[in-house]
Amino acid sequence: MAVCVAMLRGINVGGHKRIKMEQLRKSFEALGFERVKTYIQSGNVVFNTAKVSPAGLSKRIEERILRDFGHSVSVISRTLDEMGETIETNPFLKKRGIDQANLHVMFLPESPVPSDLKQFEGLTAAPDQSRCLGKEIYLYLPNGVAESSLANNPLERRLLKRATMRNWRTVSNLYQMCLDCG
Repeated sequence: MAVCVAMLRGINVGGHKRIKMEQLRKSFEALGFERVKTYIQSGNVVFNTAKVSPAGLSKRIEERILRDFGHSVSVISRTLDEMGETIETNPFLKKRGIDQANLHVMFLPESPVPSDLKQFEGLTAAPDQSRCLGKEIYLYLPNGVAESSLANNPLERRLLKRATMRNWRTVSNLYQMCLDCG
């Protein structure tokens, strides 16, 4: 069995797309997933499955959530190994003076096309920093998300409409949950 994590975009934020975690776990179990665990109320689910195509898993989960809860939700899935790579390759961890409380990872369903990535990088203004490695965009936002150069930018929302962002603590905890589930 493979260990995977699914990250749902935009549930339980500001009272929108409400889903109780107990119901979400049951929905995942109905898909045949095992050892289903959730982390905080924002739609992070770790589980075991025989199928390991993250794109296929995301599609199945999205369809199930729509059926069970009536919400159209984007889901980004990663395997245990992919989460480990996300942890190991964070380029900001090697820099001096980085406060991990201001690190974030934007998870994408696929690697962005170069023109979209170039536009996104053009939105990132100092002191904010961004770096794309594969299907992840690493962000260092020293003044926080709300005060970042990317906050409420319509171009960013258009370019990354299927992406979901997690802070570094959540990414680290999800990875640890994956290790514990394996």
